[in-house]
Amino acid sequence: MDENLVNEAESLLNPALTSRRDFLKSAAVTTMGVGYVAAAEPVMAQAIKTDFDGIKGEEINFTSQGFSVPAYVAKPLKAPKNGLPVVIVVSEIFGVHEYIADVTRRFAKLGYLAIAPEFFVRAGDPNTMGTMAEILKEIVGKTPDAQVMGDVQAAIAWAGKNGGDLKRVGITGFCWGGRVTWLASAQLPEIKAGVAWYGRVVGDKTPNSPTHPVDLASSMKAPVLGLYGSADTGISLESLEIMKQALAAAKNNKAAQASTFEVYPDAPHAFHADYRATYREGPAKDGWAKCLAWFKQQGVV
Repeated sequence: MDENLVNEAESLLNPALTSRRDFLKSAAVTTMGVGYVAAAEPVMAQAIKTDFDGIKGEEINFTSQGFSVPAYVAKPLKAPKNGLPVVIVVSEIFGVHEYIADVTRRFAKLGYLAIAPEFFVRAGDPNTMGTMAEILKEIVGKTPDAQVMGDVQAAIAWAGKNGGDLKRVGITGFCWGGRVTWLASAQLPEIKAGVAWYGRVVGDKTPNSPTHPVDLASSMKAPVLGLYGSADTGISLESLEIMKQALAAAKNNKAAQASTFEVYPDAPHAFHADYRATYREGPAKDGWAKCLAWFKQQGVV
């Protein structure tokens, strides 16, 4: 098993919980976007709650590779005639829970059609796993990168048929979803820009993950803004430097040359996760502002 992935996943844990089993027992969800799947008890008081004024949030299903994939979608009640900008929101290893659903609503409030697919649905439910190692082996490890890329493409196609403007598509993701953001931005021409929140860029190669972002630096289709913390115990600054060098070496690739990083001093992994003890208000708010500015700069909005 990829040790980098293990370290990244463990950095999500709340030290107050004595075991991974306690951590998972604290996670309960009854339907998509309701309940904090990855939340430690109690949910931190600063957890942001975005209301539904002027927007609609709902669970939908789209077909991908012959499979019905559920997703949480949020969008404005009133859409312009030229369609809405689209943003794909990619979860951590725990799937689509309240935090991820809330992020989609935050984008909807700003005029986006935001869609968060449940990428792990074929492999199973992380909440049924008793240990972090089980989640990584039975859920994440059995979710091929190629399958995820296909699901991202299918989600984009669904958005195009439901009010989205496919000339303006962005992607953003957290933790596992940050890595997916890099991969999609390197492989899918539909994407115009990506924002990767603390997604790993190097790792061990497996049949389901044959390449990592660093291997695709010269193939970037869309520029990525990487948002990281210097105190992240799962993603080293050395690995980010390797990625920066790989991007810089791709001199004939405009998207690679335009990609950039923001590393927040002393910020841990999951510093944007406002429901967790890892939340850091300063970096989280600044990163969110930079995310929105990046999408605007790259023509998503």
